[in-house]
Amino acid sequence: MKEFYQISGEESKQRVNGTLEPLTMEEVKKHQEKYGPNELVEGKKKTTIQIFLEQFKDFLVIILIVAAVVSGFLGDAESAAVILIVITINAILGTVQTVKAEQSLSSLKKLSGPEAKVLRGGNIIPIPSAKVTVGDIVMLDAGDYIPADGRLLESASLKVDESALTGESLGVEKNTETICGEVPLGDRINMVYSGSFVTYGRGSFLVTGIGMETEVGKIASLLKSTSEKRTPLQINLDQFGQKLSIIILVFCAILFGVNVLRGGNIGDAFLFAVALAVAAIPEALSSIVTIVLSFGTQKMAKEHAIIRKLQAVEGLGSVSIICSDKTGTLTQNKMTVEDYYVNETRVPVDQIDIKRPAQSMLLLCSVLCNDSTNVDGVEIGDPTETALINLGSRLGVFAQDAREKYPRESENPFDSDRKLMSTLHTIDGNHVMIVKGAVDVLLNRMKSIQIHDQVRDFTEEDRRIIEAQNQEFSKGGLRVLGFAYKETGDRCDLTLEDETDLVFVGLISMMDPPREESKAAVAECKKAGIRPIMITGDHKVTAAAIAKRIGILEQDSEACEGAEIDHMSDEQLKDFVEGISVYARVSPEHKIRIVRAWQEKGNIVSMTGDGVNDAPALKQADIGVAMGITGSEVSKDAASMVLTDDNFATIVKAVENGRNVYRNIKNSIQFLLSGNFGAILAVLYASIAGLPVPFAPVHLLFINLLTDSLPAIALGLEPHSEDVMEEKPRPMNESILTKDFLLKIGTEGLSIGITTMIAFMIGYRQNALLASTMAFGTLCTARLVHGFNCKSDYPVLFQKRFFNNIYLIGAFVLGLVLITGVMMVPGLHSIFKVQSLSIGQLFTVYGLAVVNLPVIQLIKAVKQAYRKRK
Repeated sequence: MKEFYQISGEESKQRVNGTLEPLTMEEVKKHQEKYGPNELVEGKKKTTIQIFLEQFKDFLVIILIVAAVVSGFLGDAESAAVILIVITINAILGTVQTVKAEQSLSSLKKLSGPEAKVLRGGNIIPIPSAKVTVGDIVMLDAGDYIPADGRLLESASLKVDESALTGESLGVEKNTETICGEVPLGDRINMVYSGSFVTYGRGSFLVTGIGMETEVGKIASLLKSTSEKRTPLQINLDQFGQKLSIIILVFCAILFGVNVLRGGNIGDAFLFAVALAVAAIPEALSSIVTIVLSFGTQKMAKEHAIIRKLQAVEGLGSVSIICSDKTGTLTQNKMTVEDYYVNETRVPVDQIDIKRPAQSMLLLCSVLCNDSTNVDGVEIGDPTETALINLGSRLGVFAQDAREKYPRESENPFDSDRKLMSTLHTIDGNHVMIVKGAVDVLLNRMKSIQIHDQVRDFTEEDRRIIEAQNQEFSKGGLRVLGFAYKETGDRCDLTLEDETDLVFVGLISMMDPPREESKAAVAECKKAGIRPIMITGDHKVTAAAIAKRIGILEQDSEACEGAEIDHMSDEQLKDFVEGISVYARVSPEHKIRIVRAWQEKGNIVSMTGDGVNDAPALKQADIGVAMGITGSEVSKDAASMVLTDDNFATIVKAVENGRNVYRNIKNSIQFLLSGNFGAILAVLYASIAGLPVPFAPVHLLFINLLTDSLPAIALGLEPHSEDVMEEKPRPMNESILTKDFLLKIGTEGLSIGITTMIAFMIGYRQNALLASTMAFGTLCTARLVHGFNCKSDYPVLFQKRFFNNIYLIGAFVLGLVLITGVMMVPGLHSIFKVQSLSIGQLFTVYGLAVVNLPVIQLIKAVKQAYRKRK
């Protein structure tokens, strides 16, 4: 069966209603029962409780819950309470971040206009848009929102803004002519679609689709069937938790076995193994990651990027593909004059001189034959006309002044069939008709041409030259208007017959130009190993022209239209996307398929968009980025991030922030695990050597709450560095626990473990309590010092960077005061199971702890030298 755009309006009426007459009230009721209300169906949403419970699915969290339960049964209520409090706080934080994430469909429902004017029973009546049904005839005027999809029956210079659905920047001129063959949605000019609105003219249409059967409804269905992607950090932390838990449980099992074999009490051995597991697992990690990401969102908000989903901060740092919309993101979303063509010469806009007669005449024509206004910065009218009066203002010819000096006396309004507009004015005592319109139409009506201040006959050579220039403009993605005039003698009224025997003045080319920052941002992407791709609903020529200007497109063969991928399988598309940098005239389904193809090739994909049509792809992408100024509520709700300045350069800045956040989180993890590994080695050594247990459970609790958490958070707030943009995006499947990362943890943990056991053995010469106190003090202080080691993979001991993190310095000072107080204040000794140290013993603890700094910095320096030699 043919689509509605492929058949006439009369045939459409016959197919839908079985008659050419408007619906009667009885038929309306039948249709409403058959097709249902004109509303979008919303899926079942998760409750807040469900979202809260989902926060406990993480493998590491499950291990911690088991450890807490076991600790509670074995009498270690303190450890159990601390674990449960920490993971509950983390779950609450996660819930708060997630509660607002699923509002896409409710925003889609708001798109339908509040009222529609329909023809029923021979009368035009206003009704709520939800009551519109298939078969209704809806009347349209400028400013009306379109409540449903339908086939146009009448069109009087009708223009419709469909940018929310198609991404095309300009209003679409509609007509009622039947279209032969298959064409994309943006080219179905005899159809109108729900969610778009009328910018000019009037018309009527037959409703052919409502609710979920509209194009907006199809997008709603795509949203329901499109699952959100987990960020690399979420995947990494899950894998990390599983591997870490297995490693720790193996260590604890070895320790338990050694203690039992040595004749120890099974219950005590088991209790200590559990206590060690609790100490070794960084239960504060999830909270630390959340806090670091939260600080990242605050920094990015100041740089015009609002993060809606917390994990997206880090996810941005992994992005290897950025699929960007054109209009408003890479461009200014504002039509601007680029060139004049007068006196057989192309004149760039910055070289226009209105002292020259022909250029002055062209400017005056463009301001007078124009319906738009710009009063106090408020622009009203067609974007191309607004561009013309804005240029006039820049050059000192203000539209309001010109129109008062040369008032409009008569006009032939623009008509989409004849593609012309003409106005009549009295200029220098003569009645002058100014005509503007499509170049090909205008050239057929020429009699003369103005060259400088002279008028001569228009020749075939003139036509050839002007057509060549028009073609050159068009190939550059420019929109072109031609201008001409004619003196009408004493006549004060215009007719369509007057639009002949014209004098050619010139051409004006316009485009929505790239943002000034776009070219630099694209270059920055490429330097960082990120491939920028343009996906737009606009025409291929326009898209390719912009892409070339900003550096996305190098060869014309890298641009294609959405129709080219319609018949490709997903496997074929995976191979195809590698060679394409610009996609034009695409549908929502195309966008999702392109994003998926890149994802299946192992890439982390960011997708930008502003329209309703972008929402499914924003949700499918790893990081969806919506526009805050021009974006629809639907696109904002489906996105992970919203740009308050609609600027592509802001995305690149956000990627830099994301990479820095990931680096800082990894440094925090390195700090936690290397310190924990040092504690495990100390305990393992004592157990194998038959020595008393170095740490009491309260020691491990103190370490977890203070000397672990504060420096780890501080490391997460390490000042950002621009050098991260010189690195390539990390592989999607790369685990946090890489071989190199584990080697660093092992080396640094070994250093901390050795100095801790030296302190233990020094104290053990006198008694076990002193040994435990010195080991505890050394481990705590060594971990505080170790925070400075974890600032960078490179040595920083003698650099300014060593002191650039005030949070880390604060955490170190506070931690040192607390651990010193525990060891030296008598009133705290019984609580923390320690004894007083002499000044000599205290400085022994400090000295052993500080030794780790030069040792580990030296190891980093050796590694750096080795890397440079390679």
